[in-house]
Amino acid sequence: MGGALTRYRAIAWIVGVVLIVLVVIGMPLKYAFDNPTVVETVGPAHGFLYMVYLVAAFDLGRRADWPLKRMLAVMLAGTVPFVSFYAERRVSAWAHRPTERAPEPVAG
Repeated sequence: MGGALTRYRAIAWIVGVVLIVLVVIGMPLKYAFDNPTVVETVGPAHGFLYMVYLVAAFDLGRRADWPLKRMLAVMLAGTVPFVSFYAERRVSAWAHRPTERAPEPVAG
């Protein structure tokens, strides 16, 4: 699961930064200054990177055996600015938390 977590963490940061650039820089330039250059370049890049993010989140969720609700919440985190950073920290905490297992039955 270590490789899947590393891939997820990297793409979560990349998607978060690209989304912030798109929303904080690109959108004001497009609508306030009639300059769509940043949106036209960063927008498609974000779309592609978000697809990679979805695959990484799905891969990690399957390996970690997450419930479907948690997996969908993590996948949606890449659509809201700054939320992917929060989700990445939560996912890292979940991954490093010891798993709670049922006690082994005693043979007797």
